[in-house]
Amino acid sequence: MAVKHLALTALIALTLAACEEDRYRGSARHNIPIPSATYALMSEKGMSKSQPILIRSYKKESELEVWKQRADGKYALLKTYPMCRWSGQLGPKKREGDRQAPEGFYAIGPAQMNPNSSFYVSFNMGYPNAYDRSHGRSGAHLMVHGACSSAGCYSMTDDQIGELYALVREAHNGGQRAVQMQALPFRMTPENLAKHRLDPNIAFWKNLKEGSDIFEVTGQEPAVGVAGGRYAFNGGNSPAVAQKRQEDELKVAALVSKGTPAVRLVYDDGDQHASFKRQLAQSGADTMNRSVSWGSRDVGISRVDALIGPRVVVLDDKGRTKATVRASSADNDVVLAAVRGAAEEPAAKEPVAESKPAARDAASAVARATAAAAEPAPLQTASAATDAPFFRRALSFMPLFGNSSSSTQEQAPVASVVPDSPQAVTAPLPPRRAPALRTSRLDQPEAAYASKPGNR
Repeated sequence: MAVKHLALTALIALTLAACEEDRYRGSARHNIPIPSATYALMSEKGMSKSQPILIRSYKKESELEVWKQRADGKYALLKTYPMCRWSGQLGPKKREGDRQAPEGFYAIGPAQMNPNSSFYVSFNMGYPNAYDRSHGRSGAHLMVHGACSSAGCYSMTDDQIGELYALVREAHNGGQRAVQMQALPFRMTPENLAKHRLDPNIAFWKNLKEGSDIFEVTGQEPAVGVAGGRYAFNGGNSPAVAQKRQEDELKVAALVSKGTPAVRLVYDDGDQHASFKRQLAQSGADTMNRSVSWGSRDVGISRVDALIGPRVVVLDDKGRTKATVRASSADNDVVLAAVRGAAEEPAAKEPVAESKPAARDAASAVARATAAAAEPAPLQTASAATDAPFFRRALSFMPLFGNSSSSTQEQAPVASVVPDSPQAVTAPLPPRRAPALRTSRLDQPEAAYASKPGNR
């Protein structure tokens, strides 16, 4: 009798759990709750669900942060989320169809919330904003959404976007008219600025850093405007902000004088956080999203073959290519300082249509230079041996990229010279759920959340 009672109890519990899961898959998705663990974290940090929030995203690190205002009016970091997918390259979005995820300062109002997204739930970043329009940029429906697949958006897992959506919704309900999103190419550290000092986007990124510095120094949301084709921020001339800017510039100069190489990262099609790559290798994409049960077995990683990591183009002082190596995205900071001597190697020319022996010679030159770097450098050094951590990780993902030849994997060089520009690809929008599983807006009680169904 006791066994039957336990079995019945378990069945009821499973049924209720399934109902709770289904509850937020249909017309009630706008009511997704904030997880209890996040409530507990807010309590620990002196925050409440109705207080304003601010979002910061970083492409290179593939991370998204939520900051929340405390009782003293200053923002503090609530939580950091590993980003499941972003597409394109470092740099701003300029035109429709370029697969670029936007960079800049954006505002997310209640009308930009979309509980009927084709990718669980989503919110529109607000691209193009006034800055983008002043530069004649085009594009629409640039979102933060679920399904871990991107064609110009910032994509999270379904559980992550459900939590983010709930946090933004509660901030709106608490009176915040618009949530600021600071979409950045990377964390604005002196190290990153030194490495990317010769990138064509560096002037734009330094402009973004002005607003980033204000937020980091004051703990308050910077007021954003546009003047003369640049972002303009209130508070940028305060003594504390000016001091931070000056200190960072001195640190950048010191790093350059010590030999920090100038680099340019070239992605095949964006990237994702290393934690998801490990998860993908271990258990597959189905574990990342509940979306796979919504009528498509294809909702997973867009262009898995692009996730091996960026090409790292090492530049000389005039911006010319010294060498190009492939690095795992988990090891973007693997030393390339040593490559600064490779420019003198004949084989380290621009690797266009080189013969196989020349490519091997160039790879050897890079490996020799890397092994020869003995002095401390701001970038972490790595051995050129084939048991380097990033090499082992790259091999572990080879089955995902359609290479089943073990002999090919064994002969792969640690640092191979590769083209320093992305290859042209045809990559469609992420797959949509089956039409029968989409929901209608007729039963949505909150007219303010008025994004059209199907707009991601």
